[in-house]
Amino acid sequence: MKNYVEKMISCPNCGHHTPLVLDASNGDQNYYEDCRVCCYTIHCRLSVDEQNSKIVAYIDADDEQIF
Repeated sequence: MKNYVEKMISCPNCGHHTPLVLDASNGDQNYYEDCRVCCYTIHCRLSVDEQNSKIVAYIDADDEQIF
């Protein structure tokens, strides 16, 4: 499985398309990126499925609450 993949995402705040580099070398991850256009925070969650060689990315705005 490739550890680094670049995908185009749509910013949940402004809708601008921006590239996001997915790094699966550390397994499942929960981190924040800043949009290059509106500078708001993008919440990224990566789920690595090594058995099926897949990386699933969940993207949402920083102000959305997860319980």
